[in-house]
Amino acid sequence: MKRLVRTTICFFFSVYLMLSCIFCVQAAPDVSAPSYLLMEASTGQIICEQEADVRRSPASITKIMTLLLIFDHLDTGRIKLEDEIITSAYAKSMGGSQVFLEEGEVQTLDTMIKCIAVASGNDACVAVAEYIAGSEEEFVKLMNQKAEELRMDNTHFVDCCGLSDSDEHYTTARDVAIMSRELVTKHPEILNYTKIWMEDITHVTRQGSTTFTLSSTNKLLRQYEWTTGLKTGSTSKAKYCLSATASKDGIDLIAVVMAAPDNKVRFQDAMALLNFGYSVSNIYIDENKEALPAQKIKGGVEDMVNLSFAGEFRYLDTKGSNLSKIEKTITLPEEVVAPVEEGQAIGEAVYKLEGQRIGGISIVAAKSIGKAGYKDYVKKVLRNFLL
Repeated sequence: MKRLVRTTICFFFSVYLMLSCIFCVQAAPDVSAPSYLLMEASTGQIICEQEADVRRSPASITKIMTLLLIFDHLDTGRIKLEDEIITSAYAKSMGGSQVFLEEGEVQTLDTMIKCIAVASGNDACVAVAEYIAGSEEEFVKLMNQKAEELRMDNTHFVDCCGLSDSDEHYTTARDVAIMSRELVTKHPEILNYTKIWMEDITHVTRQGSTTFTLSSTNKLLRQYEWTTGLKTGSTSKAKYCLSATASKDGIDLIAVVMAAPDNKVRFQDAMALLNFGYSVSNIYIDENKEALPAQKIKGGVEDMVNLSFAGEFRYLDTKGSNLSKIEKTITLPEEVVAPVEEGQAIGEAVYKLEGQRIGGISIVAAKSIGKAGYKDYVKKVLRNFLL
């Protein structure tokens, strides 16, 4: 009887091991924080999550949205890194983490970004918000507009730095990942700031010139070799929060941890999530650089238009699939009726793995082709006659 029991146990254990190999079963990450989410940045694919839609106080990871708006404004050319920011009395009065700016002190926007991204300076954050929008209140309106645009449905901001303990200042692990992804993918230059461990700035005030050392609040920069950013946050209400970004083997991960019980645990949780992500992830990238056939245009001033891919294709696999089996199919119509706008979708490159669609990329017109008029048809006839 004992031998039968042992044989049965061994049989089922062998089956379990076999199925684990087939389906690449991985142990779940060991995370203490109640809310977390792990995302691959380039695809936006979520690898694992827990209580990711529970609203929580974000503390200073609020500044991710502030930094996003700063870089959005830089892209428009409305502001420049060389711009000089004057610290107001209100900005100087901010408590919590600060870089001790004095009223009337002038720093470049470049330096202010370092103060925000590296040292989490609340005073610098408010000073820049006032510079961009005229007041923190108006800047917060821009923050909430951006959150709505990004479909961060469970987010509402009351201030630009995260000091508020108001119940109306909240977000979720999912929404933090969304704004983190927007920041690092649309403005990768932010990582030049968030990878800084220590850097000196100079305070120039009526009392003279003094050196102040910015020290990163993100200890992962020394604890996890693939860390690239992004932002820490902590208050008595929010506890310990972190949005951690890392890059390894062409895979960029975002690990969001909210309400961790202490400072040490939030970094341990983030490392556990990142290690888990890299252990199960494999990415397929098609840069889509091959030439495409020209597309026939009906009724246009030109008969053909060149085509191009709308971009590269990325697919993240976490199931251990054989990505060499991915098949790509180009789908194009026989002809397109004019007018055609530059960038207009004409066809699609479809990707399948083991017969299942895993995504697609649009094929677009390389330039605009107007609709032909009477004179255009005459020119075509004459051109063909002369040939």
